Amino acid sequence: MKQRIIGIDVARALAVIGMIIVNFKVVFGKNGQAWVESLVGVFDGKAAAIFVVLAGVGLALMTNSAIDSRDKVKIKVVRIRIAKRAFFLFIIGISYIKIWPADILHFYGVYMAIILMVFTYKEKTIIILGTCIILAYPILMTFLNYGSGWDFDNLDYHDFWTFTGFMRNLFYNGFHPVIPWTAFMLFGYWLGKQDLHSDTFVKKIFWMSSIIFISIQVVSYLSISILSEGNQEAALELTEIFGTNPMPPLPFYMFNGVAISFALISACILIAKKFKDNFLIDALNKTGQLALTFYVAHVIVGMGIIEAINPTKIGNYSIEFSVICAAVFSLLCILFAVIWRKHYNSGPLEWILRKIAN
Repeated sequence: MKQRIIGIDVARALAVIGMIIVNFKVVFGKNGQAWVESLVGVFDGKAAAIFVVLAGVGLALMTNSAIDSRDKVKIKVVRIRIAKRAFFLFIIGISYIKIWPADILHFYGVYMAIILMVFTYKEKTIIILGTCIILAYPILMTFLNYGSGWDFDNLDYHDFWTFTGFMRNLFYNGFHPVIPWTAFMLFGYWLGKQDLHSDTFVKKIFWMSSIIFISIQVVSYLSISILSEGNQEAALELTEIFGTNPMPPLPFYMFNGVAISFALISACILIAKKFKDNFLIDALNKTGQLALTFYVAHVIVGMGIIEAINPTKIGNYSIEFSVICAAVFSLLCILFAVIWRKHYNSGPLEWILRKIAN
């Protein structure tokens, strides 16, 4: 049996910390020093993308053995396990969406259900499918109004609890819509089917994805600069098309997200392998193993405490306050993970998930 890849859990920890920073900024407030906002803005859309790609990697590692054996019984067992996990995550996400409209877990459940339908497909087919979903999105936008249901000023979705609104939000214009965000999980699933124990392969992925990421950033910047001809209004409109912002999730953003995800995951695998006995790597490894618990906790506990202290100021805090809160909460998560893992093999929510899904 191959050894667990520490770097994947390290990357998962970094992705969760990135999501905590982004979400605290969105909820608490982001007014303040422009350089701090620009620095934190690096995580926008990317941390969540990495989180989903990592979920795809995890699904591949869970299914590889059954698929390689071509044992129909084993494949059926894995299929049922994934279906249970998908349903569990969907229910968890929906259960607290009233207090956290930007939840990703209920979307996760649907991404996983789609993976369930294609997880025995050939690797090439999975990549093609992921690419087609990304390229189909701008075509879909020509037929459907992306702004339907949205009050973008307050980030409210008016008809979320109607059937039409819910389905539109889930599949098309929510925070992490199934089309095209499922592509992140499909690309992650492809990556997880590769030999991630091979340093040669992982280094190749790192350099290729880094070059692609930088190239997309450069092309995006030049496209906006050249086509806008210095007109600020035109630049804003072009940023929606050629920019790398997550809403709407157009191809520039999607391929950029895949590239940065592959680069970070491969870098974490290489670094964690080299420094596997390092205290920080070990702490991040343990934190990544409790990623689901910390994702839910940062909403219920992290945001909940600040809101309870001063509910009227939510949304009006400075960017510095939001970042400090995110840093403190992230450090507490790491400390909790180190202590918890001394006594238990998995986190609280991870334990429930395993009990239900195994």
